[in-house]
Amino acid sequence: MAILQQFQEECSNNPVFEVIAGVMQSNSLEAYLIGGYVRDLLLGRPCKDLDITVIGDGITAAELVAKELGLSGQVAVFKNFGTAMIKYRDFDIEFVGARKESYSSHSRKPTVAQGSLEDDQNRRDFTINALAISLNKGTFGQLTDPFGGIADLSQGILRTPLDPIITYSDDPLRMMRAIRFATQLNFSIDPASFEAIKTQKERIRIISAERISDELNKIILSPKPSRGFLLLRESGLLPLIFPAFSALEGVEIKNGKGHKDNFFHTLEVLDNTADLSENLWLRWAAILHDIAKPATKRFDPIAGWTFHGHEDKGARMVPGIFRDLKLPMNEKMKYVQKLVLLHLRPIVLAKSEVTDSAVRRLLFEAGDDIDDLMKLCSADVTTKNEFKQKKYKANFQLVKEKLVEVEEKDNIRNWQPPVTGEMIMEVFGLGPGKEIGIIKNAIREAILDGQIPNEYQAAHIFMLEKAAELGLQPVGKK
Repeated sequence: MAILQQFQEECSNNPVFEVIAGVMQSNSLEAYLIGGYVRDLLLGRPCKDLDITVIGDGITAAELVAKELGLSGQVAVFKNFGTAMIKYRDFDIEFVGARKESYSSHSRKPTVAQGSLEDDQNRRDFTINALAISLNKGTFGQLTDPFGGIADLSQGILRTPLDPIITYSDDPLRMMRAIRFATQLNFSIDPASFEAIKTQKERIRIISAERISDELNKIILSPKPSRGFLLLRESGLLPLIFPAFSALEGVEIKNGKGHKDNFFHTLEVLDNTADLSENLWLRWAAILHDIAKPATKRFDPIAGWTFHGHEDKGARMVPGIFRDLKLPMNEKMKYVQKLVLLHLRPIVLAKSEVTDSAVRRLLFEAGDDIDDLMKLCSADVTTKNEFKQKKYKANFQLVKEKLVEVEEKDNIRNWQPPVTGEMIMEVFGLGPGKEIGIIKNAIREAILDGQIPNEYQAAHIFMLEKAAELGLQPVGKK
């Protein structure tokens, strides 16, 4: 009764359900609202994606509903998949004919045949996604729950409708989806289902990197992404889909000296970052900030374990990781690369005297990403020593204040040289050559070191002095 009441409230806010029901009755068709929307309705979560299963031709049903809504000619048809989509208000409404599926061992793409509502529910990944609400006049709002999805929702359990081994073997992407839903909803995976993931993990190799990364990104964007990565680790999927991250795990002890487990440290940093920002790419920077530590690990008899240069090596690893995972190779990758490269800089500043020169250089290199860099660095403080925590936080606050002060005074963020290469060539009657670079670099370093202010007049005078050292005179002067 409560479910029916919830749905009726939704119907009063969204008349499209009644419209679909009317169209179905007029055309002797059957339709059911199924999947994510029903699940999220019962969980009280917002959802703008409506999946409508039609007993019959889903594309025809979509076109009839679109006509009724005044959206004729605005139906996106995907004939290969037998689906059609309508955009109505804030909703994406997808229509698909009820179907049954059979799979081969080498592909997740099934052979599809027309089926019943029961067939369609049988093919669903989880019981909580197999719930269906009738959009038919005689049974409007009635819930069909053949696998105990309501009970699983109330208990916070993810189970497959049928044998989990078959479910995951047929479509191995469902293993990633299980872990994604468990992470997003804070659900547990049924023990038999999780064991099936462990036995079928190698099947993930038939899934494209794009599909895996799509699920991985959804895990990363969840409120506590570490939960998903721990499940990936426990299931054995992580070394198959992201070996570089898996390689962070482990502690080596030599001569009584160990180091922190960089895998678990990274998960802490990731969760801390998630508390500070919803930016997916900042969270990726958190994942990759120490990715090169295994490659740079060295043992020093006095200092113990060191990871010198891991930020530089890590930045150089970022493009390869993004390429392997089929993540975007554009400014998003470059942003992550920059943060990985610079992630130690504010920490070093916070440990020592914060000079104007050091802050200027940090602003120069970080540009508009300085605020995100500071968030990453704050998240990177995972020490359990309260004294050290307080000290770092106090020093970080000092760095932040200094950043504001220097930026206001020197305007270094996204710095543009007050004297350009073209100006230098014009003043001295030169063509392109090494002298131009030498003078430009000298001006930049002088500004960053605070020798001269970041303004044209001072830079022009400095240019003349530096050029004279190189034996250059302005055109027209002897």
